[in-house]
Amino acid sequence: MAPVQVRGTVLTVRRVDAYVAMTVVAPAIATRFRPGQFIAVAVGGPQSSMLARRAFSVHDVRPDHGGTVEFVFLPREPGTQWLADCRSRDVLDVVGPLGRPFPVPRDPVSCLLLGVGTATAPLFSLAARLGDRGCPTDFLLGGESADRVFGALTARRTGRSAVVATADGSMGSRGAVTDMLPTVLQQARTDVIYASAPLPVLRSVCALARRYSLPVQALVSEPDMTCGTGLCQGCVLPVVGNDGVTRMVRACTDGPVFRGDLVRWDDVGTIPFDALGAPGWKPRAGAAAAGSGAAGPGAGSGPGAAAPGRGAPAGGAASGPSGAGGGRSSGGRSSGGRSHAG
Repeated sequence: MAPVQVRGTVLTVRRVDAYVAMTVVAPAIATRFRPGQFIAVAVGGPQSSMLARRAFSVHDVRPDHGGTVEFVFLPREPGTQWLADCRSRDVLDVVGPLGRPFPVPRDPVSCLLLGVGTATAPLFSLAARLGDRGCPTDFLLGGESADRVFGALTARRTGRSAVVATADGSMGSRGAVTDMLPTVLQQARTDVIYASAPLPVLRSVCALARRYSLPVQALVSEPDMTCGTGLCQGCVLPVVGNDGVTRMVRACTDGPVFRGDLVRWDDVGTIPFDALGAPGWKPRAGAAAAGSGAAGPGAGSGPGAAAPGRGAPAGGAASGPSGAGGGRSSGGRSSGGRSHAG
């Protein structure tokens, strides 16, 4: 369904460790929402000079209980700080649901849900959807410290298992989620990975998943999206389309969920020399260059995205098309610049 713009009344604002969880009454968005989609919220009030909306992944929706939408964020700049100061019965301008949702398996498979910080928020509605399909779910959550790990208790209650890693060791194991990933994959006998995290983490997850021939559905988290509507071009990524051609796509409109093997993670922040439209670009033999949307649906969905893929480590051999994990290109920097590490 198409997104809608609504004026939603704030129902609750609560602190969750370092984060703020806000619930807004927005029935039109709640009924349209699918796990993985996000909303864009206007901040600062009608007289504000902050023109860009803030994009937030949706944590929970209750279409049958007043049509509420809950999202979680870290007050880190004037816009999100203004939002954190809102109170019950305030009214917000909200657009959503935006973006492409997570594809779900047709048959029951073992799913690992990996999240870091507030990027973990969209994984819980996904877990409920996977549960409806009969898919067992395991969680691997991370953060800089215990107060930056979101949803650990919920993960332990709803998942088959839950592993936590923090940089300072204040909760769970000391280190990064990627340090724990090989062990979790083997213990959980994972068939598919759903990851929502900052770009450097997604890059590492996808690289490791290739060794085990596992498919990854990667959600580019909201700090990497500025406007949430594609206008600013600040969240462009090089993604290989179904036709084998690399295109610079916008995470907010063509994503935020992508097949991990189709994103050229090593080239994020640049325009690869072989990307469509790059200086001197020429179509490869057999590659159809028509249409700019070939990297859209194929990049975030498709039967192979959720198919079982358990296997022994393959020595780092890429499981996706040639160039999906492409090396550093000689092209120029993209208009989006370097993405935030979140």
